[in-house]
Amino acid sequence: MPAEIFPTQPASLIKTVALVGNPNSGKTTLFNAFTKLRQKVGNYPGVTVEKKTGTLVLANDRVVNVVDLPGTYSLAVRSPDEQIVRNVLLGRAAGEPRPDMVVCVVDAGNLERNLYLFSQIQDLGLPIIVALNMMDEVESRGQTIDVDQLSRRLGVPVVPTVGNQNKGIEELKQLIAGNVTANYQRQWRMAPDLEEEVEHLVRLLEQHENMDSHQAFAEALILISLGSKLKNDEKSSPLKYFFKEELIGQINAVQDRLRAKGLRSRTAAIEARYDWIKSILKDCVRDKARKGPDLTERIDAVLVHKLWGWLFFLGIMGLMFYTIFTIATYPMEWINAGFNWLGDQVRSFLPAGPLRDLFADGVIPGVGGVVIFLPQILILFLFIGMLQDTGYMARAAFIMDRVMSKVGLHGKSFIPLLSSFACAIPGIMSTRTIESPKDRLVTILVAPWMSCSARLPVYTIMIAVLMPSANNWQKAGLMLLMYVIGIVSACGMAWVFKKTLLRSQKPVFIMELPPYRLPSGKAVVIHMWERSRLFLRRAGTVILAMSVILWALMSYPKSPAAVDSAQAVKHSFAGRMGTVLEPAIQPLGYDWRIGIGLIGSFAAREVFVSTMSIVFNIGKETQEDTLRGAFQSARWPDGRPLFTPLVCLSLMVFYVFALQCVSTIAIVHRETNSWRWPIFQFLYMAAVAYLAAFLVYQAGRLFGFS
Repeated sequence: MPAEIFPTQPASLIKTVALVGNPNSGKTTLFNAFTKLRQKVGNYPGVTVEKKTGTLVLANDRVVNVVDLPGTYSLAVRSPDEQIVRNVLLGRAAGEPRPDMVVCVVDAGNLERNLYLFSQIQDLGLPIIVALNMMDEVESRGQTIDVDQLSRRLGVPVVPTVGNQNKGIEELKQLIAGNVTANYQRQWRMAPDLEEEVEHLVRLLEQHENMDSHQAFAEALILISLGSKLKNDEKSSPLKYFFKEELIGQINAVQDRLRAKGLRSRTAAIEARYDWIKSILKDCVRDKARKGPDLTERIDAVLVHKLWGWLFFLGIMGLMFYTIFTIATYPMEWINAGFNWLGDQVRSFLPAGPLRDLFADGVIPGVGGVVIFLPQILILFLFIGMLQDTGYMARAAFIMDRVMSKVGLHGKSFIPLLSSFACAIPGIMSTRTIESPKDRLVTILVAPWMSCSARLPVYTIMIAVLMPSANNWQKAGLMLLMYVIGIVSACGMAWVFKKTLLRSQKPVFIMELPPYRLPSGKAVVIHMWERSRLFLRRAGTVILAMSVILWALMSYPKSPAAVDSAQAVKHSFAGRMGTVLEPAIQPLGYDWRIGIGLIGSFAAREVFVSTMSIVFNIGKETQEDTLRGAFQSARWPDGRPLFTPLVCLSLMVFYVFALQCVSTIAIVHRETNSWRWPIFQFLYMAAVAYLAAFLVYQAGRLFGFS
């Protein structure tokens, strides 16, 4: 709707714009369109909720700060994310100014649910622009929305947008530049007795807390919906902030009067808001007469079916791993050839000595041994990005809820667990959306058992040694088995935690299934680039540093008596550490060289591969033999093969369960604000990893396998 019919204010007053909306409303797409590359990610002071900020350049080079607030369905404080959204909008967030304007992003196909959050924000008295997003999907379903009428009924500018096509972006920027102000008169009403008590609370808050009328009204609605008396006690107070002592008694007196009158104060505001929203939609939205189920419903009849849904889910996973073992093979060979060529160039240009050995036998094989798996990582994230963009991930969560509900968790835990397939760190951070502290902690404790991309290099090389003559479908099946073992074990351990340490009621899970969409090629490519950039950054920092350290530990002290490179490595500092560890890991089928890999991979799981690259390339003049060939030719002192099928399987199982990642331990500490839980997590996962690897190896030997 044209901005000029709404009140405006001087340009100098608008400095910060907040983007607010429901999850999956397209808010982040608009944020990226606004800020382009002018954005940064951090955390809000004192909490671990992600803070995304950027700058929007308007006409005449005017710059406005943009804050992308976490997705939320309401301003009720049930999770850390919701608390931050409310605190920022009320100006209570430490170090964060109250926004001068809000762009409320709503899913045009789910107006009733999305406008509930809008109505809560409107109560705060902030200037609002509604971005009516995903209008293309509304039109494809035969719906029509009278945007002008909707704008008049809501009392704010409404702009139809299609975020992933940049439609409506310029109109939003023009409205922001016009500095639209708030012109709000509340239209929804509760019962007269409730309205009277709310007005009384508003006057008290204005008098005692120096709140403006809008903030006082929003606060009063929360206070009348409380089920218990208010106390200035952190453990028993239902709020996360406190009022002055002289105000507490008067607030509780209002609560007593409401209970005495038998008024349904806890749900009154919710019902009144939805009645108002329904009356608006009745006038503004027209639905095309439907003659049967739409395409989404027909597809869901198969993809969320109790049987076919699981078969499709497992089929997609199997196809992904098959692709990893086929398409990725060619670029992996190119990368391997490139690093071999680079090593040869270093040997030909640098004179013999420690510097040449460092680069040719330490840095290049160490980093190259991990970078070679980049094509597989890209394929993994290609599949994940496409599944997210099409809307299938929500179906996967729905399917998994049937399993997770059996162990006391719900589908909200599935999204963090799913994110952990890429990396446990963002998966653990995304548990902030889980309202129950105990459910959140259980999810954190089992999230690292989802096989992350760092395990992929370990699985790949072990499968190549274990099944050298197997076809790609067989290799994909074994890799899928490792992922299934992690999922099943995570669910089993979650059940144990929910029955013992973190006992709580089984949560109720309600999930909205979005319509299917064609994936955005640009969004998928950006997702792949961001994830691969993080992978390469680790290769250029953590793995590079570990390669240098491990090369030094495996090269010094020198042993004049060593007759070959194997004896020289065993005499080194790293060899001595591996030798000390060998008696403990021999029952798993491992020797001191594998022990070096286990020690090195505490920095990151994929360092195991780079460590093995260094161990088996030390002293060699060429890199013609692949790491797989080095594994296949490795022997015990008595001539027995080291990397037998049982040892390879034992190693894969060990890495399914072991928490071999310092970064994950650090993030668990930050999320739980305690060292108790990350230490407990590391110890229990190490114990399970050792026991599982021991059982695989010893049981295999018992039944005659090698």
